[in-house]
Amino acid sequence: MRAPSVARSLLWLLPLLLLCACAPSANPLLDQAYNGRGVAGFWLGLWHGAIGWITFIVSLFDSSVSVYEVSNSGWRYNLGFLLGAGLFHGGGSVTASRRRRPEMRLIG
Repeated sequence: MRAPSVARSLLWLLPLLLLCACAPSANPLLDQAYNGRGVAGFWLGLWHGAIGWITFIVSLFDSSVSVYEVSNSGWRYNLGFLLGAGLFHGGGSVTASRRRRPEMRLIG
């Protein structure tokens, strides 16, 4: 009886730990200019979302490049980033609606 209860406990604990790892935290650089530049707003967030995959690939080889601008304006940058990523990378609903379903033919 001991082994199934340990396995059941681990079955619940693993997803809980994964969810906790994704919890957001406070941004200490919110609304603060970085290196004399202004903070990133909506339009820069839209651009960063649009070039997200390219930036990710570059960040694998260059540690000074990051996908997300930490010195941002808050929800405006986040909205732009999500819209940019969704419009340019995740807009599969448009192509899915254009696909034609194969016609069904009745035999007989």
